[in-house]
Amino acid sequence: MKYVITLLVFLTTIVGVSQTKMEHVDATTFKKWIDGKKACLIDLRTDDELKNKGFIKGAIQIDYLKKDAEDKIAKLDKKKTYLIYCAGGGRSGECAELMEKLQFKHVINLEKGFDDWKKKGFAIEFKK
Repeated sequence: MKYVITLLVFLTTIVGVSQTKMEHVDATTFKKWIDGKKACLIDLRTDDELKNKGFIKGAIQIDYLKKDAEDKIAKLDKKKTYLIYCAGGGRSGECAELMEKLQFKHVINLEKGFDDWKKKGFAIEFKK
């Protein structure tokens, strides 16, 4: 009986650890979140990618391939909702896992990345 109670307490603790609401969404749903202006938009691509391919208006850049990227992510306000994207979904998927591990409140990942956003014809901008 003691063993069962201990096991239940342990499992309850493990389940309660991750409080992150994680969503992997398509470009249309991602755009609705952007239009709602209730989340912080983060572009995880490199300077060259932004320069050559454009970006989503309002995005702040954290180059996920740089050494300090994880430190920058860890310093963000964990209580906010974040919309994250990269070129094809790989880096943003990895970043979403990191943010979940760091217990961010709500993370929304553009599942197929900026390439899909652009393919769907949604607006992009270029640095001037």
